[in-house]
Amino acid sequence: MMPVQEEAVTVAATSSSGAGLRARALYLLPLVVAVAAALSACGGGDKAAGAGGGGMPPPAPVGVLKAELQAVALQTELPGRVEAQRTAQVRARVNGVVLKRLFTEGSEVKAGQPLFQIDPAPYLAALESAQASLAKAQANLAQAAAQAERNKPLVDAKAISQQEYLSSVAAAKSAEADVAAAKAAIQTAKLNVDYAHVTAPISGRIGRALVTEGALVSAAEATQLALIQQTSSVYVNFTQSANEVQQLRAALAKGQLRSAGAQAAQVRIALDDGSELAKPGKLLFTDLSVDASSGQVLLRAEVPNNEGQLLPGQYVRVRLAQAELPAGILLPQQAVKRSNQGDSVLIVGAGNKPEPRMVKVGAAQGNQWVVLDGLKPGDQVIVDGFQKMFVPGAPVTPVPWVPNAAAAPASAASR
Repeated sequence: MMPVQEEAVTVAATSSSGAGLRARALYLLPLVVAVAAALSACGGGDKAAGAGGGGMPPPAPVGVLKAELQAVALQTELPGRVEAQRTAQVRARVNGVVLKRLFTEGSEVKAGQPLFQIDPAPYLAALESAQASLAKAQANLAQAAAQAERNKPLVDAKAISQQEYLSSVAAAKSAEADVAAAKAAIQTAKLNVDYAHVTAPISGRIGRALVTEGALVSAAEATQLALIQQTSSVYVNFTQSANEVQQLRAALAKGQLRSAGAQAAQVRIALDDGSELAKPGKLLFTDLSVDASSGQVLLRAEVPNNEGQLLPGQYVRVRLAQAELPAGILLPQQAVKRSNQGDSVLIVGAGNKPEPRMVKVGAAQGNQWVVLDGLKPGDQVIVDGFQKMFVPGAPVTPVPWVPNAAAAPASAASR
């Protein structure tokens, strides 16, 4: 077979058109050479590809975690409200006009610290009047007692009648009663003077003043002046479904779960942003009755609050360890795929190929899931590296997974 180049030249030379055809042949010659070179290169590339056998990418490295049975404390997360440990409403105990406010709003106050001054003038006057009444009663008592003492020998000598003597003794006792009444009146007047000087009944943080200088307050209406709340340690009230309580007790009775031990009374408090208080609280009591309207059981915990992170009325999440699973498996949440069809994980199977495995997931423990069923000890669960497995079913290279607070959320988000 004649080469393309030579054939073109021959056609051009033998053409009956002469010089015109020769010029056209010279014009097409570079194009024909380029096409031939391209065809030759394509044929060589196919041969090279065939010789290489279609190379596969190396196995992708994935982070794996070996499943291990361990005792897992089952935490229950419940909604709760913060309540001050002690609350005192400062109210008026006498009538009068407020002269001064003696505290800084929002500050810490001590028990007995002055808070308000109510006009004491009427009560000082009443105190002086009571003191004068006492002096008069004491003078009357001295005279009546002396008269009764003088009449005693006279009645023995029958110089006076028995009736006259008894009257003098009665007058002396009446004078003693007047003295006692005057002393009680003085005590009442002193109390009113003290009540006009309003002090803090407990230590704690005081809120805003509910009255101002010049306001008229009433003891009959018990006008509220301020509110003091003790929050160095607070109560957290929360509820749990009565059904959950019964199921927990049944599981404990059957031996499926066991008591969490000494740590069972500890509770952890989580705020709205997900952060958890450093110091745990302690469970104080579980109510003995069920709320008929909601079917809930009330529980109360005491939580230290020296830094003032918890405020009365604040909504929090309470994490309570009520029981312990004797043999459970903990997996990072990013390793579990959750869907309507169920929960599943990828494990490294035969030939280092990823295999899906359906699992039964229980409660969450922080950023981990408690796996109740579906895994065996020693299974290698893929935790990280999902984005590197481009070819489904292709072998992978398992490497131990190292927890990384920064990488874990990114990996989970990529899925």
